[in-house]
Amino acid sequence: MKKKVAFYTAGCRLNQSETAVLTDRFTTMGYERVAYGEPTDVLVLNTCSVTENAEADCRRVIRRTLRHSPRAFVAVTGCYAQTGLDTLQRLPGVDLVLGNQYKMLLPDYLEEMPGAHKRASTFVRHSGSISREDFVQDGVGEYATTRANLKIQDGCNFMCSFCLIPFARGRERSRLAGDAVREAEQLVERGHRELVLTGVNIGRFANGGLLDLIERLERLPGLARIRISSIEPTTIPDALIEYMRTSRKLCRFFHVPLQSGHDGILSAMNRRYTVREYRAWVEDVAQRIPGVCVGTDVLVGFPGETDREFSATCDVVRDLPLAYAHVFSYSARPGTPAARLSNPVSSAVIKTRNRVLSRLSAMKRAQFYQQFLDRDCLVLFESMGKDGLWTGLTDNFLRVSVAGSGSLANQIRQVRLTGVMEHAALGKLTDGEQPRPRRFPIPVFQSFKEAALPA
Repeated sequence: MKKKVAFYTAGCRLNQSETAVLTDRFTTMGYERVAYGEPTDVLVLNTCSVTENAEADCRRVIRRTLRHSPRAFVAVTGCYAQTGLDTLQRLPGVDLVLGNQYKMLLPDYLEEMPGAHKRASTFVRHSGSISREDFVQDGVGEYATTRANLKIQDGCNFMCSFCLIPFARGRERSRLAGDAVREAEQLVERGHRELVLTGVNIGRFANGGLLDLIERLERLPGLARIRISSIEPTTIPDALIEYMRTSRKLCRFFHVPLQSGHDGILSAMNRRYTVREYRAWVEDVAQRIPGVCVGTDVLVGFPGETDREFSATCDVVRDLPLAYAHVFSYSARPGTPAARLSNPVSSAVIKTRNRVLSRLSAMKRAQFYQQFLDRDCLVLFESMGKDGLWTGLTDNFLRVSVAGSGSLANQIRQVRLTGVMEHAALGKLTDGEQPRPRRFPIPVFQSFKEAALPA
């Protein structure tokens, strides 16, 4: 019988892309993949270290797995395996810990342990330093979704004062462009119509530059969309904005972290721009690319952040043509400069500020969606939800749900938006047979004028 392997991935899209490649490797070696939570012979835990919840998350996942699979071999890798080695070695049930330098070799290490039986002690392969050489990544990601991630870069040199990633993933390095195109071709052959370019700091992709790589990918037959994931504002050349304006395949989408709307906090964070520069960039992009979606990240509760500085952040998010903000609560990471700062913000205040900005983000998203009501758009459909609606994305990141009588999976269809729900727009197909109308238990809002933005 085939051995079973389950994967649990915490954290970012980059982690997801690496797990997808590991999944393909395990499948090629004859393992049967099972969903996390089902009985398994092997658990691969791909960890995150961005917040202090990493250790608790590891313990929870391991305990849950060993309850239904007490003989399961537990392999831990990822960023927490790099930064929290001492703690992981003491966690009951952990058989193998691989730092990020060795993550993609995990299947090979498992093969060297016949039977993948439980060990009396944890086997460790870890290096404090991570190679700075540009890289290739063998294999191809295995995804069950229409969209697939394409890793093009790793590591970071920017050294933001709150961020542990340069310690967890090392300094910046780029994938060889030919190898990225090779995997992209294989992903398209598997039926994926949208590729999401991912990395730690993808604007620093060095092997020919990000725009050159996008131009190569755009020539791939069968690929409908290319999407850029999170990218630093100081790494976006003007030529990339112009290319996005006229491209047939590059999605009208930027996710550009702000982190704070106050220059003093930005300086303490060691960010590389001012609020004025960020404002000018977003306003310029919104003017040059009609319908573009610009999203952002905001970090609340950075040490020393006062009510006035937090209000300044709210003002920037409210005033700019941003479609949404992902809101994160500051978490002191050992070894980072910010962890040594005085004047910490209380957890209660951080929670309140997170809630305020999250409400503001929801209102911004609704406003962004509302401007496209009664207009046609192209939606790449992904899956049907429990409510019977097919859901997919436009190129400018509108999540759209429609009723359909047959499968819409992996199809790009023309849809007219008719309403805005809490987390998606509602629409109807306009390029073929119309589905029968149905009643929805979720209220459909035509206007958000009565919903005041947080002060």
